[in-house]
Amino acid sequence: MLDQLKELAIQKLQEKMGGNSLNAEATSGAAQEGASSLMDGLLEKVSSGDLSAVTSLFSNDGNATEDSGLVQNLKGKLAEILESKGMSSAEAQTEASNVAPDLVDSLKEKFLSKEAGDSAFNLESLSGLVGGDAGSLLDKAKGLF
Repeated sequence: MLDQLKELAIQKLQEKMGGNSLNAEATSGAAQEGASSLMDGLLEKVSSGDLSAVTSLFSNDGNATEDSGLVQNLKGKLAEILESKGMSSAEAQTEASNVAPDLVDSLKEKFLSKEAGDSAFNLESLSGLVGGDAGSLLDKAKGLF
């Protein structure tokens, strides 16, 4: 599921950042780095035992996506990534602020979906990651990056 989640994040980031001032190659690179940053944040929460932060993010618990610490962290990372690719600081901040919550909301839709094609995206799979030791979880995650 982690592989699918990262691939979906890359795809959604490329879609959402498609009209920015960067060229296609820089946007694609930013999407890859942004997805990796999101996965790092999720895995850090899971491995530290804070699964509730992740399940809250991908469930309909009434909390606004923008208020999540994971989303706030992702905004900062995305802004840094976009700036490093040549975007102005102000534009990078605006782009990251627009893209990060939309990305997480689109991933949340997959977790909430009842479609058979989205069955791999379920919160039980995330909880299963905690069942193993953190070392094996991090070893699995290293393969994604």
